[in-house]
Amino acid sequence: MDLLSRVFSRGHPDENAVLCTQSKTYAVKFVGTSNSVLLIPSSNQVPEDEASQDGNQEKCDHDVASVIKLAPGHLELVEIAPKLDKLKLLLSENPYKLEDVSAMEMEEIETEKIGLYRWHDLVNEMQASEEELKSGLKALSAVEIGGYWRLVDESCIGMILKMLLHNSVLNDWMLSALDEDEVLHVLEADGFPRMIAHHCLSVFGDKVDKGEGRCVWRLNERRVCVHYARDVLREGKMRIDNFIDEWKKRVPEETVANFEMLDGEVLKEKLGVETWVRPFRVSSLPSDPSERFSILFKERPKWDWRDLEPYIRFGRLFMVN
Repeated sequence: MDLLSRVFSRGHPDENAVLCTQSKTYAVKFVGTSNSVLLIPSSNQVPEDEASQDGNQEKCDHDVASVIKLAPGHLELVEIAPKLDKLKLLLSENPYKLEDVSAMEMEEIETEKIGLYRWHDLVNEMQASEEELKSGLKALSAVEIGGYWRLVDESCIGMILKMLLHNSVLNDWMLSALDEDEVLHVLEADGFPRMIAHHCLSVFGDKVDKGEGRCVWRLNERRVCVHYARDVLREGKMRIDNFIDEWKKRVPEETVANFEMLDGEVLKEKLGVETWVRPFRVSSLPSDPSERFSILFKERPKWDWRDLEPYIRFGRLFMVN
């Protein structure tokens, strides 16, 4: 740890405190010692020997110090994964929905603050460093709207994606080279706020550096395909052949939907001679290893490694807890 950087102690009364730097989180552990550790004042605080009664200013041939305390141990810092499970719960209290699109309702956000959190609110709530909190917000595809960090409702972001794909056909756009200004201008004309339209690009696309003052985006095939797979399975499990047929109908024509894209999103199961699929998202699982494995083995007493691996490889699952 860089001792020159700022450190913060974070945690509510019902939580074990953690110590955070700008980029890492540490658990604070008490370590007992078998040997006695005596705490004494620093040398410049030890009083000089008083002069002898006969006026001689003789000093003792050794230093003397009072013992302040006997320390039974010391505190040790152990780097841990940030505790971000609560972040999704907080941001899910008041997601941004289609009803919020009008400018009037955007302004009302300032007066209706229930379930809304600013950056400093999240910093105070989460046991994580600021860099880890930023990464957590990015992983959840959260966006800052009117000073508050919010999740965008899936139906809202799905509607914007649908309009983007519709306009790509009308305007003959290449999904691998979407001009940001042109796309945002068209989506604004369709009634979507520019900030939310831009957020849609960042959720489903990757920025391509073209230079010449232009900002170009390429739609990410996996993210688009995962979105439509979730949409198809919104009502529950389906026979795998019916699912794949419906899934391929919804994704853009130039996109190749591959079942491996859905690792960590769906589970296959045999029911008689038929194979069915159902949603089971890795993002819904807790980050704590013991809690995650408990849920996984309640879901299935036995796992094939091919099925289990996507649910334990994401993130810093095996960081010391």
